[in-house]
Amino acid sequence: MLYDTHAHLNDEAFAEDLAAVLSRANEAGVARINVVGCDWETSRQAVALAEQYAEIYAVVGVHPSDSNTYSDALEADLLSWAKKEKVVAIGEIGLDYHYDDTDRETQHKVFRLQIRLAKSLDLPLVIHSRDAFEDTLKILTEELAENDHKGVFHCFSGSWEQAQACLKYGYYLGFDGPLTFKNAKKPVRVVEQMPLDRLLIETDCPYLSPEPRRGRRNEPAYVRYVAAKVADLRGISVEEAERVTYENGCRLFRLP
Repeated sequence: MLYDTHAHLNDEAFAEDLAAVLSRANEAGVARINVVGCDWETSRQAVALAEQYAEIYAVVGVHPSDSNTYSDALEADLLSWAKKEKVVAIGEIGLDYHYDDTDRETQHKVFRLQIRLAKSLDLPLVIHSRDAFEDTLKILTEELAENDHKGVFHCFSGSWEQAQACLKYGYYLGFDGPLTFKNAKKPVRVVEQMPLDRLLIETDCPYLSPEPRRGRRNEPAYVRYVAAKVADLRGISVEEAERVTYENGCRLFRLP
């Protein structure tokens, strides 16, 4: 079985054919899908989808690029949603300095608030970190104790040295389409060396389609290509890669 631990089926790209997308995922062996929120509306939609479909679980939170929308009222809704049975994490949250179009001080404040929310609920984090690794890890280490329920650095694209820092503090690393690209170097090196029991696979759909689907809309069924690449890099069978990453996802998100 496969577990797509990061998908945006709440994106308008799936508005017309979600049922067909889920059918293809089922045929590909995808048993569980985390649908991830980025703001109030997409978090609400993630919860609604989780309540409608057995294979879907919800992750609720505010993306750093939307951190200027955060408010007490929004946090109250996140708290309410996060107490629901099929909400498995707070995310995607973190820091994004790539476009630098959102005030960094606001990003830091909202990141800390959502870490504290997750901590109060004993939920893991789904972390977005783009061109901001040092500040991301600094805030996490300041806010979370050694025994706190940690989370995953989603769409990990950092160096092996950065990966080691994440692993040292108890985080999982999530990999998606870019791992399969011909010019992939850093993620390949990390997957080759990291402990298999901390590795998650994801699609981040509708974005980042893997080879051989690159350039087209991504969807959960294509997480199998990421699993196949993991198997190739680690010299194990595809079935073993699927089993290990599925069990890792269930362990982090506390699913049976």
